[in-house]
Amino acid sequence: MNRLSIVLGVALLSATLSAHHSPVMFDMTKTQTIEGTVVEFAWTNPHSSIQLDVQTPNGVERWGVEMGSPNSMVKGGWKSNIIKAGDKVTVAVHPLKSGEHGGIFMSITLPDGRRLGGRAAE
Repeated sequence: MNRLSIVLGVALLSATLSAHHSPVMFDMTKTQTIEGTVVEFAWTNPHSSIQLDVQTPNGVERWGVEMGSPNSMVKGGWKSNIIKAGDKVTVAVHPLKSGEHGGIFMSITLPDGRRLGGRAAE
C-alpha cells in the first residue's frame, strides 16, 4: 500500500464519520412536542432510539426519535430500562426537514413525570 492510498483512506473514513453525526436532516430551528406510546426503546451504539405510536385525528403515526449513544445518555441520567414498550411519554424533538415522522431527541417526560433532557454532543 502506498502513502497516497493511506491518506485517501483516512480522508474517506473521516468524511464518512463526520457525515454520520451531521444534524443536516433535522430542522434545528424548530421544536416539536409529541405524545405517544413507546413501541421500542433501542439502547444501542452508535445511537439509541425510540419508536413511538402517536395518535392523531388521521390515525396512528409511527415516529422515530434518534438519540445519543448509551455512554452519553448515562451521563444525562438514563438507564437502559428507564422506558419500555407501552409507556406513555412526551418527547420534544427537532423534527426531520423532510416532514417525515421523526426527529432528533431534545427531552422526554417519563410516565412518572420525571423529565430528562439534552442531547450530549457527539
